[in-house]
Amino acid sequence: QVQLVESGGGLVQPGGSLRLSCAASGRTISTYIMAWFCQAPGKEREFVAGISWSGRSTLYADSMKGRFTISRDNAKNTVYLQMHNLHPEDTAVYYCAADPSRILTRSLAYTYWGPGTQVTVSS
Repeated sequence: QVQLVESGGGLVQPGGSLRLSCAASGRTISTYIMAWFCQAPGKEREFVAGISWSGRSTLYADSMKGRFTISRDNAKNTVYLQMHNLHPEDTAVYYCAADPSRILTRSLAYTYWGPGTQVTVSS
């Protein structure tokens, strides 16, 4: 099994930036598809971005409009989500996930999850 822990969340003003990190332990993530999801109170968990084993392929939710960038450093066993031009509607708990052999947008496709990190965008 793999354990995932997110970090980097916090309070940021609209238009600001944050970089989230997901540190994995237990086994290497080099063979895992990795993804980020977010969930706001009262809403379903939403796909944000996914990245292939090598990092050559990525997929983003249309709602993110290119503002976010997912990347991975397999040597560090870490996945990142660089967030720019944050909007108040981006406020949510952001989760790191791992598992499937291809990038999938449904949360049930992922076996391993971190506990999440809170991102709050407010002026």
